[in-house]
Amino acid sequence: MSDLDAFQTRLGYQFQQPELLRLALTHSSISHAAGRPAPNNQRLEFLGDAVLQLVLTRELYDRFPDLDEGALTKSRAQLVNRRALAEQARRMGLGSGIILSRSEEANRGRERPSILANTYESVIGALFLDGGYEAARVFVLGQFSDEFSHLKPAPQLLNPKGELQELLQATETQPPQYKILAASGPAHDRAFECAVFNGGEEIGRGRGTSKKTAESAAAEAALSTLRARQAAVAATTPSPETPATEAGSTG
Repeated sequence: MSDLDAFQTRLGYQFQQPELLRLALTHSSISHAAGRPAPNNQRLEFLGDAVLQLVLTRELYDRFPDLDEGALTKSRAQLVNRRALAEQARRMGLGSGIILSRSEEANRGRERPSILANTYESVIGALFLDGGYEAARVFVLGQFSDEFSHLKPAPQLLNPKGELQELLQATETQPPQYKILAASGPAHDRAFECAVFNGGEEIGRGRGTSKKTAESAAAEAALSTLRARQAAVAATTPSPETPATEAGSTG
């Protein structure tokens, strides 16, 4: 069995035009190494990105009929980003099939999130050209089944910073203050740690691949902390409907 045949087995799809799959796996570094234009996967990546967006958009539209446009857009953003697509590529062992130049290979291109994510989109583009929209849709939804089962579609959870701001405003306290505590990792795969403060007190901490996602993670942690506090206070506060004497009466 050839490498291409083995890869089609992992995909769960048999190409009628295997050359499309080979093209989808061919990184643009091949052109640079040749010093002249050569077929690569950039056009398929462009096409695959559009197909992926359409499949996921339609699925979100059908699954969550009560969400407005803004919430649907944020839900889709949880599914389609460089990090998420690179992880999808890793799960299916896509890195081992990418055709790279020697220099890109030496630079560990098979592990680079941007290359993995772009190649993943290229494969979807090739699937679409070979088998049509339905073949691409079945593949994408199969790949994203776990992500859909864990998706948080509630609008307030899709904007934790806004929700935290509203919660603190309701209690007439100071607005949240965010501070990036640390940044690590290479330039193409950074990790940030952020803390959020209120009135000088740290109320949440989170990590992310960008400052924005780290701030959102910190806001989610803060929301959990503040809601737990509110629940604890509510549990120890006597109900206003029950007179104190009645509450302490033995009958």
